[in-house]
Amino acid sequence: MKPVTIYDIAKEAGVSVATVSRVLNNSAPVKHETRDKIKDLIQKYQFQPNALARSLLKKETGTIGIIFPDITNPFFPMLLAGLEEEARSKGYHFFLCDTVSTMGQMEDQYERESQYISILMEKQVDGIIMVGGRINLARPSKELTTEVAETAKRVPVLLINGQLPGTDLNRIYADERLGAELATQHLIDLGHRRIAFAGGYRFMSNSVQRIQGFRKTMERNGLAVRPEWTLVTGYSADSGKEAFETLHSMGELPTAVFCANDQIAIGMLKAARKAGLKVPEDLSLVGFDDIPYASYSIPELTTVSLRSYEVGRSALDLLHRMIGKEKVSKRTVVKPELIVRESTAPPRC
Repeated sequence: MKPVTIYDIAKEAGVSVATVSRVLNNSAPVKHETRDKIKDLIQKYQFQPNALARSLLKKETGTIGIIFPDITNPFFPMLLAGLEEEARSKGYHFFLCDTVSTMGQMEDQYERESQYISILMEKQVDGIIMVGGRINLARPSKELTTEVAETAKRVPVLLINGQLPGTDLNRIYADERLGAELATQHLIDLGHRRIAFAGGYRFMSNSVQRIQGFRKTMERNGLAVRPEWTLVTGYSADSGKEAFETLHSMGELPTAVFCANDQIAIGMLKAARKAGLKVPEDLSLVGFDDIPYASYSIPELTTVSLRSYEVGRSALDLLHRMIGKEKVSKRTVVKPELIVRESTAPPRC
């Protein structure tokens, strides 16, 4: 039996091929009666559009590459959920490219990014979204930067929560410095004066922004930033545990800690409890990112939301418009939000 084509559907429905295409892609309004007739014929013949033929006709594949650093990181699921929700509504599907290195070496991660960029170009994706990795480096090498800039000349590239200095690539990002200011000011408004900072990496731009926001807010309020209480220890829960143990060993504890992410805060929370301290009575903790675990910890974690779901949806919409050659802003900034829960309270003294 000869396969049914879009032309057969159009002929039997008494409409143009363009009208059938509009129904299939939900790309433009079609009269209800006409839409129902076309849908009935599609169901009758179990018609499946030929994706290859459609891509040749439209010069689009309907695929987008997402390059990100670690699928096990609890920050990414909500971001990916937002991307997926918007992609589904616009008829795209993904190639998810996880660049995490099993050896834990950053150089391996950047090499994997390069490999995936090459693979995605071979797959002729319509666009690429990059999250983390090289775009979070404070000083990425010229080679890493040039590779992405050259790729962007061939296919739309959008960066989420990162940048590549010296390029004019499209970006959407949460204002992480403002988020750090909100977290620090919250602690100060509660009456805290002895406040520490824990977490992050000095070679990562997002860590730098969070430290800068913390320092700026402390200085604006006339408070000293003690170097020994600024612990740049990483982003894991173990890093939080180590940071607390370092602070605890100094003899004098701060009354509050602003943590560079929620995992660090959760690690500090566990270590503080093990040491016989109560949160927030003895030590207030603020996290950053608002990962799903933040609202399920005991006590529930006060944190800064980067609104990752909204960022994901907006990012996909931006890339879709870039693919359609619409003019879009080079910079889209999302305002973070302070989420006050149970891990912060006024200091005892």
